[in-house]
Amino acid sequence: MMEQAVVIIGAGLGGLTLARVLHVHGIRSVVYEAEPGAESRTQGGQLDIHDHSGQPALAAAGLTEAFRSIIHEGAEATRVLDRTGAVLLDLPDDGQRRRPEVLRGDLRRLLLDSLPDGTVRWGKKLARASGLGDGRHEVEFADGSTTIAGLLVGADGAWSRVRPLLSDALPRYAGATFIETYLHDVDNRHPRTAAAVGGGAMFAPAPGKAIFVHREAGDVLHAYVELKRPEDWFAAIDFSDPSAKAIVAAEFDGWAPVLTALITDSDTPPVPRMVHTLPIGHRWRRVPGVTLLGDAAHLMPPSGEGANLAMLEGAELADALVRHSGDVEAALAAYEEPMFSRAALEAVDAHRMLDLCLGDDAPAGFLAMMGSVSEPDRQPS
Repeated sequence: MMEQAVVIIGAGLGGLTLARVLHVHGIRSVVYEAEPGAESRTQGGQLDIHDHSGQPALAAAGLTEAFRSIIHEGAEATRVLDRTGAVLLDLPDDGQRRRPEVLRGDLRRLLLDSLPDGTVRWGKKLARASGLGDGRHEVEFADGSTTIAGLLVGADGAWSRVRPLLSDALPRYAGATFIETYLHDVDNRHPRTAAAVGGGAMFAPAPGKAIFVHREAGDVLHAYVELKRPEDWFAAIDFSDPSAKAIVAAEFDGWAPVLTALITDSDTPPVPRMVHTLPIGHRWRRVPGVTLLGDAAHLMPPSGEGANLAMLEGAELADALVRHSGDVEAALAAYEEPMFSRAALEAVDAHRMLDLCLGDDAPAGFLAMMGSVSEPDRQPS
């Protein structure tokens, strides 16, 4: 059984950023990922990469120039519409690249390609991890293989299998579900909806329901239809059945056809994405030889910060390990305390954002937030 100095569970953006920044500093790591390969599933939609978090992480990884090559130019534009399709707010892309948009899959590929061959081990689903003392952990995978980690990092998302080593907290349903849809070839097939959305992001918030859309490269509109409903309401819907679109669209009765087309005309079956969250301020006492980053550490409602936080934490953890070379515990303590504080503040904002989108005063509260500064430094995405 081989012992690895740094074992990272999860080949998402946070785990890969950690591996890349460690590699830049000559520290080897191994990333274990449950998926069978890099192309085994689509990687989600477009992300805005922030100039105070995700972009510094990419700079620490030495990937700024490569990152610039995958930016979707003009996609920072933001619109807010009401249920009739009337434009309430229209913010153009100012070209300053404070939060340029890229596809998550493109960004993940960039990070994967920056790592030495063999860094990522595919098809390795974590079955269990147990402490051996002295900060070392034995890690066993579903295929029966094992390894020993000198440092174990859980970058394995909402349902992390590393988290139980540190905390008994479990994600809980946040009261809302996002239903994912796509329209393709929109300028030809859906020109009115494409024109309503514009060149970037579009929000149409209302009490208990909202529609959020990103215009992605290749004439694609990627939408999240948001509904504030109990879990059993969604459980009663067979989303693989064609009738699911009509059931969801019925919740938007009276809305403008340019908006409801994002549901009724979807080129893909609607996919529910239930919003779960860990407690605000989730933290743990220092346990030797193991830590978490990203959603594994502080799952919160979508607010445009999740991927950025995970990448920043990957870079900061790597930096702490470099600065405290030879003293893993000092490095973990230096990494965790700022992460806890920042994540708690971000979680408060994320829950507030969810309420602004779906609360009783939507869209007024959402508009007030968006217009509170002339150059907003926070836009949900």
